[in-house]
Amino acid sequence: MTTRPAARRRTAAALAGVCALALALTACSGTTKDSTAKDTSNAGDAAKADPDAPLKKGLKLAFLPKQINNPYEKIVDEAGIAAAKEYGGTGKEVGPSDANASSQVSYINTLIQQRQDAILIAANDPNAVCGPLKQAMKKDIKVVAYDSDTAKDCRQVFINQASSEEIGRSLVQHLGEQIGYEGKIAILSATQNATNQNTWIEFMKEELKQPKYKNMRLVKVAYGDDADQKSFQQTQGLLQAYPDLKGIISPTTVGIAAAARYLSDSSYKGKVVLNGLGTPNQMRKYVKDGTVEQFSLWNPEELGYLGSYAAAALASGQITGAEGEKFTAGKLGEYTIGKDGEVILGEPTVFDKKNIDTFDF
Repeated sequence: MTTRPAARRRTAAALAGVCALALALTACSGTTKDSTAKDTSNAGDAAKADPDAPLKKGLKLAFLPKQINNPYEKIVDEAGIAAAKEYGGTGKEVGPSDANASSQVSYINTLIQQRQDAILIAANDPNAVCGPLKQAMKKDIKVVAYDSDTAKDCRQVFINQASSEEIGRSLVQHLGEQIGYEGKIAILSATQNATNQNTWIEFMKEELKQPKYKNMRLVKVAYGDDADQKSFQQTQGLLQAYPDLKGIISPTTVGIAAAARYLSDSSYKGKVVLNGLGTPNQMRKYVKDGTVEQFSLWNPEELGYLGSYAAAALASGQITGAEGEKFTAGKLGEYTIGKDGEVILGEPTVFDKKNIDTFDF
């Protein structure tokens, strides 16, 4: 597949962390990985990094997406599993079929019992998974959040797609240009508790406070729960409630594809601007038929690849998750851990008719 320029693979700058909540829930106990393991429940608390340590062979990684049937997260996880083979490890994907706040808890408990070396999780809720993740870290199982963060003391590292502020503000900026900075707009999100979605939406709202958006009004934030049919119905509901709607931002790959499908067969095609986050393969036909002019995303394969190498670096003792530590992520090069254990992949790419056929994911 075609990837972004090499510059976007260079060392990621340290930017603001996404989530600072720390509400721990009760967790079920399981078979210990090491009965004498120290509590490593926060980045760099007790462990000392050895940047010269080799990556361990035979590491076992488990990817726990928001939901197992999410096509975007399938791309992320499969890339991370493939990356594990590069350094002699193995990976697997497990997870719930729904994106409810507590649906991931039982899977974490099972992974603890299976004595995985690392758990990589895209959290449906920043706090609901904290109890069992802390138990995992106490048993020396490393925890990497990706795509959607947990509370920061429930993992060692968070692999962020791009700066959360940049994502949120840029989506409003793009939509504003498309609708001439005038009219009613809505947001079609995933679940109400999704950390990444809520963070982006907060930055969208901050961007909308600027004077140039004085004639734009956010009328509704709808939630499709990262379910295709519900997102489709929520799009229909938005347009029934606000027939004069000018634009929709959907910062979820499931949501934007469902919204595009609805618009493409409706009288609103070409009248309502749809922007957001999607993959080229799912959005290509909607760009080419004029339903969508542009949308954005980072490379999800690179996100999974980076997460896999970060987990391996943690499990091998190269890093602890402390700010300023560096590690090498295979072909992506060197990355630096920022504040609150955040590692940023790079800048998102804007896709349109001119470039969409050069990408395949």
